[in-house]
Amino acid sequence: MPSDPLPGPRTTYPALSPAAQALATRCESRVNELARSMARDAFERLPGYADLPADVKDVEIAATVRNGLRLFLRRVRDPQGRAGDHRLFRERAAQRAEEGMPLHTLLRSHSTGVYVLWQALRDEATDEEAGALIELVDFLLRGHEAVIGAVAETYLIEQATLAAERREHHRALVRGLLDGSVPPLRAFEELGIESPCLVVHLHLPREEGTTTTAVADRRLVRRVQSVVDRTMSAETVSLLGVDGGHVIVPQRADDEDDVRACEELCTSLRQVCGDDVRVAAVTAATAEDVPTAARTATDIVRIARACGRTPGFHLMDDVLLEYHLSRHDESSDRIAALLNPIENRPDLIDTLRVHLEHRHDRRSTAHHLGLHPNTVDNRLARITELTGLDIASPRGNALALAALLLRGNVPG
Repeated sequence: MPSDPLPGPRTTYPALSPAAQALATRCESRVNELARSMARDAFERLPGYADLPADVKDVEIAATVRNGLRLFLRRVRDPQGRAGDHRLFRERAAQRAEEGMPLHTLLRSHSTGVYVLWQALRDEATDEEAGALIELVDFLLRGHEAVIGAVAETYLIEQATLAAERREHHRALVRGLLDGSVPPLRAFEELGIESPCLVVHLHLPREEGTTTTAVADRRLVRRVQSVVDRTMSAETVSLLGVDGGHVIVPQRADDEDDVRACEELCTSLRQVCGDDVRVAAVTAATAEDVPTAARTATDIVRIARACGRTPGFHLMDDVLLEYHLSRHDESSDRIAALLNPIENRPDLIDTLRVHLEHRHDRRSTAHHLGLHPNTVDNRLARITELTGLDIASPRGNALALAALLLRGNVPG
């Protein structure tokens, strides 16, 4: 744990009168007694404190109390603050955050300690030392403010760090489950997933060439995650980015294919991301089926886009023929080779892809590519001339689509 950050010069407190110093010194012999009293008695009324292990109370917490009492007494003699004075408080705050102690309980323990010390000073003071007692209480409360600040800051930093580590571990598990690099049963156990489940692929619209800030991207992903959690299930696990991703959700008994849930998800996501939201879902009967289900759901969305299907929720039946055409077999290489004559012409490949996605609408294709419609016509004519594919015919359209799918020229 780093030393306390000190803004500018070291913190100093008003010098105390000899009477105040003498009163505090008389309590010095009671440090161990007060530490035991706080750790074992005064703190017991705090929520959750009674459940702590005895060694934590008698060793760690008692040592922290002794450190605080001695720090107070040292500053009574020498009001000059020192770098590192709050080191132990910070270390203990980080430990309590890691152990899951609520912040309010931790802060209340420090406030309770201040109150017990005040009681000790009050009991020790004589009637003639009322002024000295007021000095010490003022001194005590000023020091307490700095301690509380250090404790709360460290606790929140540690809590944020732990939360980030848990999120990253969660993402790594989901990523490993989807790509098959993590044993499925282990991933299911750690993520709390049960079979059967639904693997959902989300495609979120993003204009080509659009640049955004990292902050805007994180905000979008959080909003998408919120929509997913609210619409699908509290037990949902996901791996999401600005372009979409995958969601694994328990299958509902009353909605076997989760059609209703996925349609609701599309509707809600459009309000956040725009109209071109696409969703596909595939059932995974067992943990081992999840990677295949994820790939299938991704392919369904990819093919639906390539075919110019209206955005929304896509089922396998919606793209059954096109899905079949995109599978690799002994004819795949010959079909993919139909586009070899234009493989070095990305302008023609993009025009063909967008033209198919936009259902042969030349004006929509031109608008999407930022071209004049006549330019689109010229490019389509050039494609036919070089490849021999008449994409205006059903057969030519099917062959061109299959070739794009097989060559991977259709983005997911």
